[in-house]
Amino acid sequence: MLELGSTPPATDLIKDVTEANFMADVVEASQDVPVIVDFWATWCGPCKTLGPMLEEAVTKAKGAVKMAKIDVDANQGLAQALAQQGLPLQSIPTVVAFVKGRPIDMFQGAVPGSEIDAFIARAIEAGGGDASGGLDDALAAAEEMLAEGAVDDAAQTFAAIIEEDPMNADAFGGLARCQIALGELDQAEAVLNGVPVEISAAAPIEAAHAQLELARQAANSGPLDELKAAIEADPDNLQARFDLATAQHAAGQVEEAVDTLLELFRRDREWNDGAAKTQLFTIFDALKPSDPIVLHGRRKLSSMIFV
Repeated sequence: MLELGSTPPATDLIKDVTEANFMADVVEASQDVPVIVDFWATWCGPCKTLGPMLEEAVTKAKGAVKMAKIDVDANQGLAQALAQQGLPLQSIPTVVAFVKGRPIDMFQGAVPGSEIDAFIARAIEAGGGDASGGLDDALAAAEEMLAEGAVDDAAQTFAAIIEEDPMNADAFGGLARCQIALGELDQAEAVLNGVPVEISAAAPIEAAHAQLELARQAANSGPLDELKAAIEADPDNLQARFDLATAQHAAGQVEEAVDTLLELFRRDREWNDGAAKTQLFTIFDALKPSDPIVLHGRRKLSSMIFV
């Protein structure tokens, strides 16, 4: 499963990471390839056993996943910042899988090699994996149909791919997006509810879930002018800011919606149980990881978090 081609140089796959390059080598790098982060320390006995096992498993994956090694003693500020964001780093070794800039799986302590392989396999699957080679052309054609507005034809093609490959996350995600484009939100939810559990955390599925959530929000969004007037009258009206972002996204003003949520987060990151950050991640998940709006928004959000 993990034999995915020629192996890149070890220096490209496995890196020592510090606070200075964490954003580049973990958060941003995981937009393209899952990154396994090993939090360790020189005095930690189990770390000395686990580290080489992780490196061997990552190398065996031949580029489908990368590894970052972080010495928690040498990077205490980074460890504390991540702990404040919810990562339980009180015990080491702690191993965390980052996908699309976020931690999606973890374990602590030394574990058998079989569990390491399973952990890495889950990370690869959560990152989207690879579509079946023989269906690549059909997937590309379906995506082109959807982009050009031939939604019914795209839906039929995605459905045919699923019949051929019932574990194809890209096809399930594409079929759900077709239903969203048609305004059939309940049908889109039914498609996503029918996704096999083995691929339920794959990136195309999570992206479709995010688009469905945003589509449901759009149905209840308020008028832009009234919401802007409410904020001008009371800049501390955070609910109005959140509602404005929802209305902006519904109107296709995605970049403006992200900026509105970033300003809300700057004013009060804990408002409504961190609703601004949650909504930002929903918007990011609904877009391609390489979208300039995503890259710009993630950088600005990260700069606010790690200050």
